[in-house]
Amino acid sequence: MYASKIFRVCLGYFNDVEKAKDITQETFITVFEHLDSLENKENIAGWIYRIATNKCLRQLENEKRSPVISDFNFSIIEDTEPLPEESKLVKLRQAVNELSELERIIIGLYLEEVSQDKIAEIVGLSYAHVRVKIYRIKEVLFQKMRNHEP
Repeated sequence: MYASKIFRVCLGYFNDVEKAKDITQETFITVFEHLDSLENKENIAGWIYRIATNKCLRQLENEKRSPVISDFNFSIIEDTEPLPEESKLVKLRQAVNELSELERIIIGLYLEEVSQDKIAEIVGLSYAHVRVKIYRIKEVLFQKMRNHEP
């Protein structure tokens, strides 16, 4: 029920499908292992999102400590121009990647239609602060997209 949403949240952190799949899988392994210790069964979604967020943040921290050098994959080069919609999505992803980690978490959860009070609970901010952050993030993204228009 939550797998696709958690995957999209993880994808927002890494912009790497395989890594997002791995973190999603690790998230649900942790959920399965600790499900019996969950006290508030009514907030299982928030709990799962928090586990995923923590796993993503931990992975980012590990990568900062020991960067991985990977070979360039020449098979991904294509001769065709991206469609205008694809180009806009690429620019939007780039704009989101320029946000701080907390802002990426907040906008990722917001785009997954997690309620603002749940987002506040997950990230440890007040409801009012999350509302303001979402508004400001939208403004920043709007400006970045507007600046990239031809």
